[in-house]
Amino acid sequence: MSNAPVNSGRRKFLTLTTGVVGGIGAAAVAVPFVKSWSPSEKAKAAGAPVSVDISKIQPGQLIRVEWRGKPVWVVSRTQKVIDELATLDSKLRDPQSAEPQQPEYVSKSGRSLKPDLFVAVGICTHLGCSPTYLPDSFGEQVEGVESGFFCPCHGSKFDMAGRVFQNVPAPLNLVIPPHYYVSDTTILIGLDKGDA
Repeated sequence: MSNAPVNSGRRKFLTLTTGVVGGIGAAAVAVPFVKSWSPSEKAKAAGAPVSVDISKIQPGQLIRVEWRGKPVWVVSRTQKVIDELATLDSKLRDPQSAEPQQPEYVSKSGRSLKPDLFVAVGICTHLGCSPTYLPDSFGEQVEGVESGFFCPCHGSKFDMAGRVFQNVPAPLNLVIPPHYYVSDTTILIGLDKGDA
């Protein structure tokens, strides 16, 4: 042990300096760490709403867009297809859309905001495949039904409102994303009207 006198002022200075340097070091490490929790610009863009121009869509036509990395369909339904939707309840698993696969503000039977335009996420609710749109040859899949969506992976079938038929692997209707009409020619997919 040394008999040298203890310099308490120097000891306090060194203790304080060590604490300040340690605090600065902790902040220098914490800032990038906390910042890494924030989504990247690419991730923010992937989740952003998508604007769809429907000014040139023809009856029976399907437009595909991407929202959050998923295909979204916008289909122009003909009057014949709209009339057919009301006749299919006995063939469907969830004809009144009781399962929450759609926003509250869409109609339960047509599952849309406007009868002639259908918007849905184009992913089968069975294993995530993308069904095929069959506008005029769906009768080969479901007798007496003119058009719909057929998932070739495991044979799931959906009507033109995205409602799943009975006795197929898919357990639920297709998902309807949040969306609203900005104008008569533009749909914004990814936001409810109240969020805009």
